[in-house]
This record gives sequence, C-alpha cells and structure tokens, in this order.
Amino acid sequence: MKKFILATLGAATLALSLPAAEVLATVNGKQITKETVQRVLNSMGAQTTYDALPEEVKKKVLNQVIEQQLLEDKAIKSGIMKDPEYLDALEKLKRKLALDVWMKKQLDSIKVSDAEAKKAYEEHKNAFKRPETVHARHILLETEADAKKVIEVLNKTPKEKLEAKFKELAKTKSTGPSASREGDLGTFTREQMVKEFSDAAFALKPGQYTKTPVKTRFGYHVIYVEEKNPPQTVPFEEVKDRIKDNLKMEKFKEKVQAIAKELRSKAKIKFN
Repeated sequence: MKKFILATLGAATLALSLPAAEVLATVNGKQITKETVQRVLNSMGAQTTYDALPEEVKKKVLNQVIEQQLLEDKAIKSGIMKDPEYLDALEKLKRKLALDVWMKKQLDSIKVSDAEAKKAYEEHKNAFKRPETVHARHILLETEADAKKVIEVLNKTPKEKLEAKFKELAKTKSTGPSASREGDLGTFTREQMVKEFSDAAFALKPGQYTKTPVKTRFGYHVIYVEEKNPPQTVPFEEVKDRIKDNLKMEKFKEKVQAIAKELRSKAKIKFN
C-alpha cells in the first residue's frame, strides 16, 4: 500500500516541479515550451532539469521532442483517436488521473502543527543524536621507518606552522589517494574508519598529531586532527520541517488506508 500511495502521489505532484513555460521552438505553428521538454525528461527518469544539461545535449533532447510532436500529429491525423483501443486507453488514463489529483488533494488537506512536531521530536530524541566526529588529515606510508621520519620533521616544526607543514608532507610523501587533497579525510565517526585508525585519531586534540606511527592493514599512518566535535543532539528547529513532512505523510497514509478499508467493507467483492 505504501509504494502504491507514494507512486500515485509522485505522479500527481509532478507538475509542481516543472519550470516556467518558455518557448524553445515552433513546429508547424505549435509551440514547444521548456515545460514540455522537461516533461519528456521526467518521463525518461532523468534526475536533472533541462537548464542543467550541456548545450549539445539540450539540442539532442529538443530535436527528440520535435520528432515526437511530429509523430503525434501524424498519429492524430490518422484517425487513431476514434480507434477502440485508443478510447479504452484514454478511459484508463482518465481514471488514473482522477485518482492522482484526488490523492494530492487529500495530502494537501492534512495539517501538522509545530506542537505535534515538537512532541514527536521529544519522543524520538535519540534518533536525532549526532555521534562524536573528528576532521583529520593523514599521511600514509609503506614502512614504519618512513612514518617515523615524517614524525621527526613534524617534531621539529614550530606549532604555528605545524598544519601547513603537515599538508605539505601529506602532498609530497603520502602514498594514499588523499595525498592530492593534502591528506584531508574530511569529518568522520569512529565507525567509518578501521579501529586502529579511529582509536588514534579520537585520542588526539585539535592541532595534535600522532607521535608514533599508526599501523593498519593499509600501511603506516601519521594522523593530524583539525577539529573535534562532541556528541550532540540536532536542534529541533533544524529538523522541524523534516519531522512535519514525515508526520504529514504518516497521516496521509492512515487517512487513505482508512478510506480504502471503509470502501472495501461496503463494496461487493467477488474473487474468481
């Protein structure tokens, strides 16, 4: 039921995300707008907008839409709209469209207050906890001796120049893929790195580096911590809208399921 509801709702709300109409071409007096082209892209499952496409791709897509319109015109002129198969398909399409629009109206009618969202936030506060993280750099070396040489250089570097020196060594000495980023590993949790690496990184304070090589299955690391973030709970205001959207969708599903249950109880259903 959940997949059915979401799929139906997606079809109903598709038009809301379309760009403003802008004429891209005219074919036999009929305008092809940017909206029309975007609809074609959406029907093909494209996860982008027409404006975001490279110029060459825009031309190809527009030409495909032009050809499609020409073929549609030919089909209509052939009298296909009087064909029984067409009329049957049209009736099915009307029914589906009616359901799509009705579903959207049911969703739009549902309101979720800030108070409801706050209550849900308090009841599920554990779900909004962020674990401890660090932002670190590392220098990966093949041997322990090489790692010790790097540490010796860092030991002789003035504190105010330490970060710059570490970046320089990471870029010139590290054998890992992060060398091109001056050893930057970004921000990570304990679970995102192998245990030996995480234990060493999380034991450091910002501005500190490992004074002994850290051995993992990848080699020997020298680690420098730039920033350390303690565990924290995401503030309510930061997640309020997301919570309200989730609650709205829950209410929507419950409402539609209740209506479906009532209709089913009153309907004459016979299984063959």
